[in-house]
Amino acid sequence: MTEVAAAAPPLKASGAFYVETVTWVQHWTESLFSFRTTRDPGLRFASGQFVMVGLMKEDGKPLVRAYSIASPAWHEELEFYSIKVPNGPLTSRLQNIKVGDQVLIGRKPTGTLVLDGLKPGNRLYMLGTGTGLAPWLSLARDPEVYERFDDVIVTHTVREVRDLNYRDLLEHELASDETLGELIAPKLKYYPTVTREDFRTRGRITDLIENGQLFADLGLPPFNPAEDRVMLCGGPSVLADLKQQLLDRGFEEGSIANPGDFVLEKAFVET
Repeated sequence: MTEVAAAAPPLKASGAFYVETVTWVQHWTESLFSFRTTRDPGLRFASGQFVMVGLMKEDGKPLVRAYSIASPAWHEELEFYSIKVPNGPLTSRLQNIKVGDQVLIGRKPTGTLVLDGLKPGNRLYMLGTGTGLAPWLSLARDPEVYERFDDVIVTHTVREVRDLNYRDLLEHELASDETLGELIAPKLKYYPTVTREDFRTRGRITDLIENGQLFADLGLPPFNPAEDRVMLCGGPSVLADLKQQLLDRGFEEGSIANPGDFVLEKAFVET
């Protein structure tokens, strides 16, 4: 295993980055992992936003990419959910971090997956694929989400069952949480789907929307822009398909400047 930060001199904060210390690492599969870091008191963000995260290269320049913050805005640490890209400039190194190592965290959170980009509504759907689950992990632990919506639906589409990381958190742990469980339990609905293996819900989320299975399984009515608000995060092709499905149903895309019926995140690339 390659030493990433421990073998190097301590990093120094710069104008664009905080230097934070890794406190926890979880390798889910050979291609997926999560990690947490300390959080500078000066970092303020809204649940659902992303920051630049990375490491310093040997030439002293930062190597970073955009990561959704998977921890809620109130949490004292920062959590991230990442793929491991073979020979990826950043993730091929980042996947080797250990507790005590240092990473760069951008000082300017941003992103469109925030509550302020949506009009008021009755139900909030958060539709994610792969590591596009990350912003939902932040929002699903934010009390404000449950104060604004009667139903909160988190979907997570993956290729194989073992890729349903955070399943226990979303199926059981949040509902029984000592602090938030009473608020979350009556409202949160978790809907995992698998595309390449047998599972109780099999198929692409776009197909399950189109054929109505998503709504039948949840006991909810089909998408209705008068009542439903939707957030989208995942690969470019599924985002394009989901966006078109919403537009075809009369939904209007929103932003912080002009809140609408749905928002999506376009900032992510694999590195």
